[in-house]
Amino acid sequence: MNDVWTEAELMAATNGGFSRGGFAASAIRTDSRHIKAGEAFVALVGVRDGHDFVRNAMQRGASGAIVSRDVAAGHGRLLLVDDTLDALTRLGELGRMRSRARFCAITGSVGKSTTKEMVRRVLAHFGLTHAAEASFNNHIGVPLTLANLPREAAFGVVEIGMNHPGEIAPLARLTRPHVGVITQIGSAHIGMLGSIHAIADEKAQLLASIEPTGTAILPSGPLLPRLARRVPDGARIIGFGADALAEARLLAADSDAEGVTVKASILRRQVQFRLAAPGTHMAMNAVAALAAAGAFGLDVMEAATLLNGFAPLAGRGARRKVTVNGRTILLLDESYNASGPSMRAALNVLAVMPGRKIVVLGDMLELGDYTHEEHRALAEPISAVADLAFACGAAMRSMFDELPTAIRGGFTPDSASLAPIVKRALRDGDAVLVKGSNGSAMRVVIDAFEEKS
Repeated sequence: MNDVWTEAELMAATNGGFSRGGFAASAIRTDSRHIKAGEAFVALVGVRDGHDFVRNAMQRGASGAIVSRDVAAGHGRLLLVDDTLDALTRLGELGRMRSRARFCAITGSVGKSTTKEMVRRVLAHFGLTHAAEASFNNHIGVPLTLANLPREAAFGVVEIGMNHPGEIAPLARLTRPHVGVITQIGSAHIGMLGSIHAIADEKAQLLASIEPTGTAILPSGPLLPRLARRVPDGARIIGFGADALAEARLLAADSDAEGVTVKASILRRQVQFRLAAPGTHMAMNAVAALAAAGAFGLDVMEAATLLNGFAPLAGRGARRKVTVNGRTILLLDESYNASGPSMRAALNVLAVMPGRKIVVLGDMLELGDYTHEEHRALAEPISAVADLAFACGAAMRSMFDELPTAIRGGFTPDSASLAPIVKRALRDGDAVLVKGSNGSAMRVVIDAFEEKS
């Protein structure tokens, strides 16, 4: 594999100095557990100090480590810098500056990672495409994605998220996308931002950094004019949605237990394809992804065929059959994140599944003063779909207490204590939705289901 970073480039980009010899890097990593031979390890300082893992990175074959203090002798070649996070950011900045790739950046309240994967899948057919791994969408993940951009890449796909106000703008400036996509505006993070309008304004920070003559892909609806005001003069706006004025318009989304057949009009071209995941929300993500392909000047008819068979990621709607205590269930793994809109979308998917419908839900986080209101509002859609409901977490108690007694399967304070209760209640043929914010640790329930007995 060719080096992504030469010895001279690493030193120039980070303003650092080598100790015990220089090194090049075939990739940049911040997790020593994932290091491969020839890759460089960045010792970030956070909840855990990356300097404690330099030895492990070297043992796994790292070419060297980028550190802010010297470590014990025998740890291999080091590049000493003032601040390792700043060094990573500068590597991302230079990775973007030296690239001739065209970039798509994606943000939004829901659907970011799924849309990113759809865009990746489409663009990869038309040229070498580099995209964010997993949900590398924060102040570490975005520069890491850009720092690992192959020199010869034709396209780059970056996901940009937020945990606090003010995070999107600097990441957008770092990325400088040619195409910027906002998936949807919803209630995620409303506890920090206070209103849907404030959430829209924060997401719109992406748009100000779109390259001149670039394109903004925006959800149609009442917030479209507010978002459009942030688009630079000269950039194009493509609205997507189900209304008649959308240039990328969802015409039909016919879901069944195996997926959804999508009909759409993308920039005046009629397309039809089938995703291996049910739900109108999946169809809408696909429409946004095809709009992005069209914005790059690619053939949207050909792009649509590339989405045939697309399946969601683990933790974000992936479906699989699992045997639990000798009973085979259909598991809908939505354990990575949750918000009001994404909860309702997941329930709509569960509704078309065969068998008893079971929901296992953890808290939706970052809702602030809206926490109990948002959770209680789920009781009605859950009651309309679920045969049995389980929940954990202080906030989900508000929802659980509103449910009809007949469908209350069980409530516990946390996912670890909930998992065995759910396992005992399962029957052969059940369809089971597991969903909650990442901090609710609903992955514990998934892991319990997949334990080998």
